[in-house]
Amino acid sequence: MNININWYPGHMKKTTESIKTNLKLVDIVYELLDARIPYSSQNPSINTILGQKKKIVVLNKSDLADPYTNNRWKKYYNENGIDCVFLNSSIGDGIDELIDLTKKTIDKKIIKVMIVGIPNVGKSTLINRIANRKSTKTGNKPGITKSIQWINSNDGIYLLDTPGVLWPKFEEENVGLNLAFVGSIKDEILDTLTLSLKLIEKLNSINKMFLINRYSLNNYIEEPDVILENIALKRGCLLKGSILDLDKAANIIIDDFRKGLLGRISLESPKEV
Repeated sequence: MNININWYPGHMKKTTESIKTNLKLVDIVYELLDARIPYSSQNPSINTILGQKKKIVVLNKSDLADPYTNNRWKKYYNENGIDCVFLNSSIGDGIDELIDLTKKTIDKKIIKVMIVGIPNVGKSTLINRIANRKSTKTGNKPGITKSIQWINSNDGIYLLDTPGVLWPKFEEENVGLNLAFVGSIKDEILDTLTLSLKLIEKLNSINKMFLINRYSLNNYIEEPDVILENIALKRGCLLKGSILDLDKAANIIIDDFRKGLLGRISLESPKEV
């Protein structure tokens, strides 16, 4: 059961070069990560690009991640001398803490901030929260922001938004899968059926009760394909002739995970780093 994930649009190379060029214009960088996958959602080239530039790691979508694992990640970053803030930018939780930490780190009346991160991690939503207005286009699909733009806020903070950036090659299959699970890679290029089976396998390894409770599964069998078939039956995913519509069931599972309907789930913990 293999899945090939390879997505690196041409604009991402241009964005990387633009980040390098514009870095000298800012005082500090917000590196936005997905709290469910802090390791996989960190572009491995960012630290090299940033060099000695001050940064704050912002772990967004923390409301979708396991609270206990969030605390472990916070301890991990603190022990490694990395400033971090956990955020739920969709409702604004953590914004005040982020602004306070920014002003504590950079003692200036006007602070210029660059926001970097992978596609669909919530950069535009964060900007809208800080700026208190809808200043940029947002969406639940990767690749909404296409160009670099400045946004002013009422807190003396100027935000430099950048398009989401992935990297040319995922050295670990697990990294590519995690990015696909959370929606940072366009679904159009993925084999959704195989991706759902991989997700079921991953969820089984964490806690099989997530699937059992959500889909009321009886006589639970751990084989991903059998689980998918049972979910299709439970949700009435049928084609003509009572044939199971496994593609529809696959999309249901992936969508439920991304929306947090399976529970608060972290796919990575510090011990894996």
